[in-house]
Amino acid sequence: MEADPTLRLRVFDLNCWAIRYLSKRRQERVRLIGDTLRREGFDLVLLQEVWSERDYSDLKAKLGGCYPFSHYFRSGVIGSGLCVFSKFPILDTLLYQYSLNGYPYMLQHGDWFCGKSVGLVIIKISGIIFNVYVTHLHAEYCREKDAYLPHRLVQAWELAQFIRHTSKAADVVLLGGDLNMHPEDVGIRLLRGWTGLRDAFAEATRFEGCEHGCTLVPNNCFTVKAELLPFPLGIRIDYILYKAISSFTVKCEELKTTTGTAPGMDIPFSDHEAVMATLHVQRQGQAVGACGLGAAELTLVDVVTEARTEVGVGLRAAQRQRYSAGRMAVLAALLLLLQAVAALGVLAGLAAGQPFPKLSFSLLAFLAVGVLLLSTGLHLFHTMEVKMLQGTEEQMRMALRVLQERLRDG
Repeated sequence: MEADPTLRLRVFDLNCWAIRYLSKRRQERVRLIGDTLRREGFDLVLLQEVWSERDYSDLKAKLGGCYPFSHYFRSGVIGSGLCVFSKFPILDTLLYQYSLNGYPYMLQHGDWFCGKSVGLVIIKISGIIFNVYVTHLHAEYCREKDAYLPHRLVQAWELAQFIRHTSKAADVVLLGGDLNMHPEDVGIRLLRGWTGLRDAFAEATRFEGCEHGCTLVPNNCFTVKAELLPFPLGIRIDYILYKAISSFTVKCEELKTTTGTAPGMDIPFSDHEAVMATLHVQRQGQAVGACGLGAAELTLVDVVTEARTEVGVGLRAAQRQRYSAGRMAVLAALLLLLQAVAALGVLAGLAAGQPFPKLSFSLLAFLAVGVLLLSTGLHLFHTMEVKMLQGTEEQMRMALRVLQERLRDG
């Protein structure tokens, strides 16, 4: 079937902040989101942090008439929180769960339990194949001392690789989601440079919404104001990125963000502002093929080098943590061994006439067993973390070698 010469696609992206039982006025906000989507009639809806499958089912029931096709991506303990609603048939889906996603013992953050992932849905509109990706990367929490930067860079690298290797048969690639990175951060530069994706905000012909396209703003009643003190206007961490691969061009005609409270309500949809893009897709006279790196190769070498350096810092930190956990496990095992020797001595009558402190001995044994189990678990976890960081650093090293060879040959 020959594709139409032009196509306009309206895309809606929102981090819903819908953590079951914990988010403020969650059910009311889910209902508001559903009403807005029905009223506005977007072609494609990309949502994050829909942790509750009941919320997804409620949205699906509410939107069924407008969005007959949808998919919910399941992963992790809590779930990926990712889902897609589409007016057009979904031909196929795929989920990739990131290899690193924070630490299980950082319970106050909880990212590890969410199974952060990237979901892919393939849809066909007027003969044009769209690869649509939705994702949510690890949160930053503290910009001055970002302990999760290596993990987020691994996620950005894996996201870029996943897009590159799964989009070869597509005509148009779309990525939406909460990337938890500022536009100038190394992770965003790595993702865009390695995939060729373009930023809808930077290329929009018309823009309406929060200043500088910020999606986490201080005047939102759900945001933590202290975290945004260094950024009085807010930060932009939610994106719609796109590119054409074959004989098409894609332009962003209009980009909007929500501002303030929902229409007629005293609350916004979420602690994030939604991003809404109108994309114009047009067939060209001849195929242009996949986007090459071209003149951007030199810049990309610097970006990959910077990212590899940060991953290396994370690798050395993980190695230190693995060593500390292993040393603690060895000390706990030695303590248990000493206790076993002492117990055998008592049984053998070597300490005849001496009272045996059974309670203290038992408490110390339980403590030693607990420390041994915990430290062994941490040692195994950080061993896996080291291997994942080593693997990513090796991939980046190989990519740098290839880029540098191409620069020399060029």
